[in-house]
Amino acid sequence: MESRMQDITRQSVIIAAATFMLIAAAVGSGAFGGTSVSELQDGALSAQGSYLAPAGPAFSIWSLIYVGLIAYTVWQALPAQRADERQRAVGGWIAASMILNGLWLVTAQFLSLPLTVLVIALLLATLARVIVILGRSRARTWPERIVVDGANGLHFGWVTIATVANASAWFTQIAPVAWADQADIWAVAVLVVVLVIGVTAAIVTKRIAPALATAWGLGWLAVGRFTGEPESMITGIAAIIVAVALVAAGAWGLLRRPRADVAV
Repeated sequence: MESRMQDITRQSVIIAAATFMLIAAAVGSGAFGGTSVSELQDGALSAQGSYLAPAGPAFSIWSLIYVGLIAYTVWQALPAQRADERQRAVGGWIAASMILNGLWLVTAQFLSLPLTVLVIALLLATLARVIVILGRSRARTWPERIVVDGANGLHFGWVTIATVANASAWFTQIAPVAWADQADIWAVAVLVVVLVIGVTAAIVTKRIAPALATAWGLGWLAVGRFTGEPESMITGIAAIIVAVALVAAGAWGLLRRPRADVAV
């Protein structure tokens, strides 16, 4: 009986977290009359805010991520998932990631840029924990692979590049001259770190969704540096190289999975 109540509580907390995330996203994005994300923090979070900011269309991936997380919330609430050991292990962490997701937009809208860096770093760490837990066991069905492994993999992959963009926007704001003078060097160094994170994720999870999401962001980062401001051919080329390497790593991870357990 106690175990059943804990399971119901977990399912309810995840529903509450998803609800908070969606409301916070609406408030934080300016849907109720506030400032749009591209104009927040004096434009630091826009596509022109730093050398590592993806071009505007990259952010359309949030729609897919939100749809996936909503689908996950509905799926995990089904009675059949109530006592699922995999959900018992990961559900609380996914709920935490959705709360932090919503908090980031609220922080960007109402608080300071350094605090957005802190929140998104916590979000990235939480999502890393999620994919590590998911990597320890197999999804039993295709729906689970899509709404659990796929949705959270995309979330992690995109937040990886979003964290880089957020942090670089902060560095650009606090030290614009020093950052600009060494922009290409710093950008390439950070992209190498992104490559290490992405390859590690592919090895740990043997899934391609994180790599695809990060590569999506890197592709639009390259577009931004080739066609927009600030312009940087070196950063754009480095972003493309890392994107291709991550997709290759993700595909290699997929091939390492047993054929009966191919997953996103």
